[in-house]
Amino acid sequence: MQRREVLKLLAAGAALPVLSPSLLAHLQAAQAQVGSGYKLRTLSPQQNALVVTMIDLIIPVTDTPGAKAALVNEFIDVILTEWATDSERQAFLDGLNGVDKKSNDLYAKDFVDASVDQQTTLLRAMDDAAFAAHGPRGVRHGNTIPAERDKQLTGKFWDVFKGITVHGYYTSEIGFSQEENLQIIPGAYHGCVPLTAEKKA
Repeated sequence: MQRREVLKLLAAGAALPVLSPSLLAHLQAAQAQVGSGYKLRTLSPQQNALVVTMIDLIIPVTDTPGAKAALVNEFIDVILTEWATDSERQAFLDGLNGVDKKSNDLYAKDFVDASVDQQTTLLRAMDDAAFAAHGPRGVRHGNTIPAERDKQLTGKFWDVFKGITVHGYYTSEIGFSQEENLQIIPGAYHGCVPLTAEKKA
């Protein structure tokens, strides 16, 4: 992956969840619903604004569009609505509330109202704490990273949020085709094409 090595904010740190085939299929189905006047079903407008701010810091615009342009917030809403269990959904929403609480404790304002420097400092602190909790090489203490469906959206809020943001971005059309320069259906085969000097090297 490029994107500033999925950004310094991801800091070699918290391991992303291992995805089961069923969740991968669901992620693809979720991406199909994003855009085209999508209406939020789980996130409130305030929660959505917080999610948009956070995903934009995790995967900002560089030479290609970032997570905000890829509508990762809508992707997250689909996952919370159609895939998450009630307890997973509530834990995620509680985690969002926790981000605002930390921001208010530190800066006396909600996260979206803080400065970009303040927001970045808070997210880095959350990422550092998650990295420390994972121990060496991002392995969680006392257990292995689960692959079964009922564990995909469980765990510490930051790990879940970061994982779903990265997966939402890299399964989007923007992440897939513009960031990674991949094609869903590879281009035509052109045999017997003369090689240029650059290609020979």
